[in-house]
Amino acid sequence: MAEPGQATKQAAKQTAKPADQPVVVELKGVRKSFNVGLPNETEVLHGIDLTLRRGEFCAVMGPSGSGKSTLLNIVGLLDRPTQGLLKVCGEETTALADHALTRLRGHSIGFVFQFHNLLGAFTALENVLMPLLGDAGFPNAAMAERAAELLDSVGLSPWRNQPAGLLSGGQQQRVALARALAMNPALLLADEPTGNLDTQSADAVFDLLRRVNREQGTSVLFVTHNPELALRCDKTIEVVDGRVVAQAGG
Repeated sequence: MAEPGQATKQAAKQTAKPADQPVVVELKGVRKSFNVGLPNETEVLHGIDLTLRRGEFCAVMGPSGSGKSTLLNIVGLLDRPTQGLLKVCGEETTALADHALTRLRGHSIGFVFQFHNLLGAFTALENVLMPLLGDAGFPNAAMAERAAELLDSVGLSPWRNQPAGLLSGGQQQRVALARALAMNPALLLADEPTGNLDTQSADAVFDLLRRVNREQGTSVLFVTHNPELALRCDKTIEVVDGRVVAQAGG
């Protein structure tokens, strides 16, 4: 029997809107320059402001070379901004040491790229295990169970022991999604994850992302060139020449 008030709390959690949720990512005045101090110094992000709350699914659109990937690398703590404030899961990151950034990234952020970056000779299960092994340093039964559950959640249980290199493109991307969720991250960064897939496979991968977002409350930043997929997101930001030029939704 549920504890008093438990059903009410669960209902509130299910009906809570992103606007009521805590901020997962916050950027204020973020700038990024390359070759700083050299004659060829170039600023590619020019004062980006962005807020992403728990449970929000945000599309990032813009032409090639607009700064979308640079923005994702900064949000994903793979690169540092030259100026500005960046908070991830409430932690101000710009002054963190590299080891602290690595830990925060490993526990709070999952990545799905256009190219899935799987180890082709390893099985689907072994690929999903990689983030768990990287964190703990050695395998155990609980990790294997977690990886198997994730593969089941993306419809790949029958292929869990299949080498990743023998899977179809859509299946490989679903393995990549399962791997990205291994640490139960608060934030999922998806950089053109459907760009190399046919329409049916792209829809399937997007639907999986959307399901994870809705069922687990995972915040998603989804880079895409596909306007039809962008329309299915909660909000959209458009980046042109390193600036956010339009926002819709949210």
